[in-house]
Amino acid sequence: MNTDQLLAQFQATGQESSFHGRHIHPQIMAGLDGSNWGLKAYEARGGYQALRKILGKDGGEGLSQDQVIATVKESGLRGRGGAGFPTGLKWSFMPRQFPGQKYLVCNSDEGEPGTCKDRDIMQFNPHSVIEGMAIAAYAMGINVGYNYIHGEIFQTYERFEAALDEARAAGMLGDNILGSSFSFQLHASHGFGAYICGEETALLESLEGKKGQPRFKPPFPASFGLYGKPTTINNTETFAAVPWIIRNGGAEYLACGKPNNGGTKIFSVSGDVERPGNYEVPMGTPFAALLELAGGVRAGRQLKAVIPGGSSAPVLPAAIMMDTTMDYDSIAKSGSMLGSGAVIVMDDSRCMVKSLQRLSYFYSHESCGQCTPCREGTGWLWRMVDRIENGHGRPSDMDLLDSVAGNIMGRTICALGDAAAMPVKGMLKHFRHEFEYHVEHKTCMVGAYV
Repeated sequence: MNTDQLLAQFQATGQESSFHGRHIHPQIMAGLDGSNWGLKAYEARGGYQALRKILGKDGGEGLSQDQVIATVKESGLRGRGGAGFPTGLKWSFMPRQFPGQKYLVCNSDEGEPGTCKDRDIMQFNPHSVIEGMAIAAYAMGINVGYNYIHGEIFQTYERFEAALDEARAAGMLGDNILGSSFSFQLHASHGFGAYICGEETALLESLEGKKGQPRFKPPFPASFGLYGKPTTINNTETFAAVPWIIRNGGAEYLACGKPNNGGTKIFSVSGDVERPGNYEVPMGTPFAALLELAGGVRAGRQLKAVIPGGSSAPVLPAAIMMDTTMDYDSIAKSGSMLGSGAVIVMDDSRCMVKSLQRLSYFYSHESCGQCTPCREGTGWLWRMVDRIENGHGRPSDMDLLDSVAGNIMGRTICALGDAAAMPVKGMLKHFRHEFEYHVEHKTCMVGAYV
């Protein structure tokens, strides 16, 4: 699909909500505004039809657990939290015949800089997450679930709690849902704003009331998760996509995207664009089309660089991004990653050294301190970039930065160390000349930073 075709489709079927900058394509965020989040409006859009379908409440025979998992596998849905692991395959790892308690967890600890999609889903379409979790629980034989919500979005937490109350009152949650033998209790848990709790095992530690620090793996959560019991964890957007898949079929969802990258994806577009916001578009959409939907680069300036998947993804220069489509495989081939879908656009006024200084400070601040390479290395990275930015850089600093980043990657319990190192690697690969200019001239080569 070219840019003109995508724009025509978007204008014909998409809607712009009343909250600034949120442009939506009808699948997860269809037809929403600030007053349309409740159960009645959700059911008017086809909400809970998928749950009724699998339980045989729509006149059919219902779907077995295996049929639900097979449908999700067929859809090509991959985890929308960053890793992109096939969702149906993850669900098949759950030992359904395990005799004890099992748990389902939604990771709504959205803390990646540039990412703001999950909070909008919970704020404006919370029942899609609830229904998706109920379907997942049915497929894996789970009767207790938790949604762990980022600590700095308390209003969204309250909205999700209100939606839970509606779903319980309507018989969509609780014991013997819709008169069936399936029971599922779902609870919301409010985090405390720690970035590290977005890592699934640190989230589990926090959910248990302990300090949020990652666990060694293996064992993996599917065998040893919450309270030591088998646990499946998926992202908010992942669960929100499930009801549409069950209603319309896995093949239809796959057809919305491209092979191995099924469905739509919400991209949080920020930075130097005219209309920053959340855009839900088919997987495989050209970056050029996404940029055009966001109004193009601000004030008619030139595109310089893009971080395509949240602050931990390596930066890509404009020439590469303009030939890249927005899906896991294409962005990986280009040398970065889709990650959480946070697209940070930078125009030609941006200094790459200053940008990396800010990113490096964030990762140094958010390291939990458990692993020496991350605890010490992230601080070293920030101090070196800060030194270069403030006119005290040394010619050897670029090689030293690259060396420290390389010695952090792959040597920590979780991926935060890699998340801190990859922006450094990407900046040095594509914009090393700016760092060299800073060292030689003690100033930025692009002039005033605005």
